[in-house]
Amino acid sequence: MMRQIVLALVILVVPALAEAACYADYKAKQTDPLRLHYGVIELPESACSDGSAPAVISSRIEKDGWELLTVLGTFGEDGLKKRRGSAGQYFLRY
Repeated sequence: MMRQIVLALVILVVPALAEAACYADYKAKQTDPLRLHYGVIELPESACSDGSAPAVISSRIEKDGWELLTVLGTFGEDGLKKRRGSAGQYFLRY
């Protein structure tokens, strides 16, 4: 019986962990004229764990002429609400 309970928990929990959302906040700039923005972006889970967030973010924002300055950090869904107002139009834009 205990084995069945553990198996049921694993079946329920593992998919939820695999689908854990990953986000990053970053700063970017454009030149001529100088423009800056702070943004929040959703990343694939692999970019959160292996340090490839800067490459992923750069590839997305450079299409609109933005240059990544820095990645401030990565976080889960629990960090979205407090960053929404600061990111404005760049909240999950890319």
